[in-house]
Amino acid sequence: MTLPADAETASRTDAGGRPRRRASSFARLVSDPLGALGLGLIVLTVIGALLAGVTGQDATALNPIDRFQGPSAAHWLGTDNLGRDLFTRVLAGARIALTLSIGATALALVIGVIAGLIAGYGPRWLDNLLLLVFDAMKSVPTVMLALVLVTMTGPSLYAVLLVVVIVNAPAYGRMARTQTLAIRSSEFIEAERSLGAKGGRIMFRHVLPNIIGPILIVAAMDIPVVVGIEAGMSFLGLGVRPPTPSWGSILYDGFSYLRESPWPVIAGGLPIIVTTLGFTFLGEALRDTFDPKIAGRK
Repeated sequence: MTLPADAETASRTDAGGRPRRRASSFARLVSDPLGALGLGLIVLTVIGALLAGVTGQDATALNPIDRFQGPSAAHWLGTDNLGRDLFTRVLAGARIALTLSIGATALALVIGVIAGLIAGYGPRWLDNLLLLVFDAMKSVPTVMLALVLVTMTGPSLYAVLLVVVIVNAPAYGRMARTQTLAIRSSEFIEAERSLGAKGGRIMFRHVLPNIIGPILIVAAMDIPVVVGIEAGMSFLGLGVRPPTPSWGSILYDGFSYLRESPWPVIAGGLPIIVTTLGFTFLGEALRDTFDPKIAGRK
């Protein structure tokens, strides 16, 4: 049946007379195989983190009699060198990894974006000063920075948090600065200035919404890097202190007793791989979904 012209037009527009989107951004994201897979892996990891502590077993309880057991109904991933349940420790490690990675990335993002907005919109001398700070922070090797901070504060989550913020904030700051410089002379910005809008209002009400999208996509793809940093520092004894479960410390114990049982290595390595792939796939799908050039070809 053919719709009348008015009805057909109404079916293609919303209440305000604007064309309807054929699919929402979320629908486009889920329709992408990589996006759906990445989202599924992340949801799986988040569910695991939420279930930490409700398995009925203590992640730090020692039971040397049951050491190096293989997977069973009582221990789904077996036990480690001290008889601790690996499945429970992996779930507890997921909570630490996600909380730290998302929290540290968000903090680095906020600091970097604010500094980048100020650098891109502020006077030339301030731009040069902030660029010097960005470059100085970015030039410090991550390993050396971690060693210095651990020496000053001791092994802890706070040391890992500081490493992530110092390493990632300059990158977000440079991105925000570059994009701010690109639009600071736009007509709508000039119109706001002519109406008497202050610099702070222009930066946060008009510039920020136009630059934040690509930066958020990069931040999503940086989360697995942070997971790797936390696991690596814990593996080296510079991160989470035992007996607190961490994927890195589980891996270290597994490699130390690899001849006795391979399950600690599998239990420590598998969630790192799953989480890394999940956020990487999601970041790629977000880029493909929200990049106008790529989205226009689909």
